[in-house]
Amino acid sequence: MIQVTNRYWIWAGPIALFSLILDQFTKALVLGNDVFNARGCLFSPTPNCGKIEISQSFDLSMVWNYGMSFGMMQSDGIGRWILFAVTFVIVIAFTAWLLKAERKMTALALAFVIGGAIGNMIDRARFGAVVDFMDFSGPWFGIKFNATSGPFAWIDKAIYNGDGILGLGFPYVFNVADMAISVGAIILIADQLLAKEG
Repeated sequence: MIQVTNRYWIWAGPIALFSLILDQFTKALVLGNDVFNARGCLFSPTPNCGKIEISQSFDLSMVWNYGMSFGMMQSDGIGRWILFAVTFVIVIAFTAWLLKAERKMTALALAFVIGGAIGNMIDRARFGAVVDFMDFSGPWFGIKFNATSGPFAWIDKAIYNGDGILGLGFPYVFNVADMAISVGAIILIADQLLAKEG
């Protein structure tokens, strides 16, 4: 049995729940929009579905992610359930850590990670893949490079969409859960570094 040694869970629990609800709400909006054809392209050879162009730097691009946050460790079939099980164990371990956390920043960080991880776990259990839709891959600040040859071409094909134009955008499509996990991880790293200095 997990022993609770702090009262941070009183406010950290709602933060995790809010992260989870916001994640699932935004994903429901994407899944419910016919432009994205999300369910129609779930098992297609390419995981990219529909797109709504918002600006030069940001689009809503429905992508099924068969891996972890930001598309790492792509897997389906049995790999889907292995990722689910690993995430489940991480959520349990981080929840136990949250209940014993000695610092508020640690509890805050863990709340974000737990909420985000559960959000992506729900998708993996329901669909076998995670709903990703925030796309900042367009060129930031209008800066573009010709990527038809040389090292820019390799980077464009390996990381971006291979269209011959390399911008300074973020190459991954992500969701609110990924944002929560990332924010939590950054806070956790900062908290641990500050704890070592103090």
